[in-house]
Amino acid sequence: MTDKNRVYIFDTTLRDGEQSPGATMSHAEKLEIAAMLDEMGVDIIEAGFPIASEGDFAAVSEIARLSRNAVICGLARAQLPDIDRCWEAVRHARRPRIHTFIGTSPLHRAIPNLDMDQMAERIEQTVTHARNLCDNVQWSPMDATRTEHDYLCRVVEIAIRAGARTINIPDTVGYTAPRESADLIRMLLERVPGADDIIFATHCHNDLGMATANSLAAVEAGARQIECTINGLGERAGNTALEEVVMAMRVRHDIMPYDTGIDTTKIMNLSRRVAQVSGFAVQFNKAIVGKNAFLHESGIHQDGVLKNVETFEIMRPADIGLNETNIAMGKHSGRAALRAKLADLGYEVGDNQLKDIFVRFKALADRKKEVYDEDIVALVQDAAANTGDDHLQVKHLRVVCGSDGQTADLTMIVDGEEKTVHATGDGPVDACFNAVKQIFPHEARLKLYQVHAVTEGTDAQATVSVRMEEDGRIVNGQAADTDTILASVKAYVGALNHLIMRRAQTGRDSDAKQISMYSH
Repeated sequence: MTDKNRVYIFDTTLRDGEQSPGATMSHAEKLEIAAMLDEMGVDIIEAGFPIASEGDFAAVSEIARLSRNAVICGLARAQLPDIDRCWEAVRHARRPRIHTFIGTSPLHRAIPNLDMDQMAERIEQTVTHARNLCDNVQWSPMDATRTEHDYLCRVVEIAIRAGARTINIPDTVGYTAPRESADLIRMLLERVPGADDIIFATHCHNDLGMATANSLAAVEAGARQIECTINGLGERAGNTALEEVVMAMRVRHDIMPYDTGIDTTKIMNLSRRVAQVSGFAVQFNKAIVGKNAFLHESGIHQDGVLKNVETFEIMRPADIGLNETNIAMGKHSGRAALRAKLADLGYEVGDNQLKDIFVRFKALADRKKEVYDEDIVALVQDAAANTGDDHLQVKHLRVVCGSDGQTADLTMIVDGEEKTVHATGDGPVDACFNAVKQIFPHEARLKLYQVHAVTEGTDAQATVSVRMEEDGRIVNGQAADTDTILASVKAYVGALNHLIMRRAQTGRDSDAKQISMYSH
């Protein structure tokens, strides 16, 4: 593998991805996702924004200590305290990196009220400071695609001279098109002194649906690092999706002869886990990892696939870690069969975790005629989302609904204490949520309530997603059950557990919005 065809994968799921409203992950979840990314072969993991909160600092520090292979990177604004805090968080990594940035377009220069010369001085000062702390520094001119070309060349040259080894060119608002993305990289390589000695990176947002295309166009022009997230998670419409760029280069190696070193068989498992912990379900027709990505309903397509799968499939399900056979399991299946099925689906579980999932599996099998792969994945995710360590736990629920009205009798465990209430509401879900509010009073507003069937049929499990907001804190909860109402209550309570965690991290009365307007 030569430098010319090596493309480095920089995953920012834990930083840019977590900035999606409601996508906040717990400390343990961040460590888990980081370990999965490290095992997959991601080159650089942007673990967070250390100065944003004590929770972010703690997560980045722990990921830095635990990482085995990847470079661990933290984000910092062009301010000395940010950079110092970032270095304090990543310094214990085997391969640390400081990533500092400032907005260089006319719109973004106006935010700190700096003219071109003042901003150039700030860039030289902060990159030099970062380089004196760490020999691996990345610099980004935020909103680069709307920055004047002459000025962009000037500040990139300054950052290189100051010691930056990687220059990232962000399309912060998803404004550019593939041809422009490629031309911008070519222009910088041609005009900036020292450009041949560093790595150019690309960070594309998906506001116009062109993030992946823009990233690949930049690589074709000479960029050698792609910043991306699992499932394309990120602010607004999201980012370049890791699975899309990696599989595009693999499938079209004839015209994109680039190598990433990514173990693609781990993609599906990681996609599912990120969807679960972030609360952002993957759309059915999402490229690569969507539920429909390898399904065929058209008679013509089905006939073609049966005769030769390559007629309508350009990659194999196994390439991303999908089990090629979808054999249903039932109530007579044993623990060994379940462990084998979990392994096929990419889940390696310990004995205690298997015991918990097996109990849930048997209960589900008693209620369903067939248990499919999707059901088992939902069981694993539900088991991970709802644990015995939660502040709030659902113990028992009884709902009565009909034309005469709706009532809910709910029993919950609150910090070890059992509480039972009776509530009414405008519909069974409303009655249940009112019952939860009686047990755990709060001012959080329900922003989203969404139900998805995991499989087909009237006995299908329902996966319910709930999003809530309190004083700028946005949290998600997700749960699965064949009883949609019970799944709704579990998801609602799960969101409240995340809210309790967020309160503890930021303080009840602190500014939960924190530092977001300066994140590219």
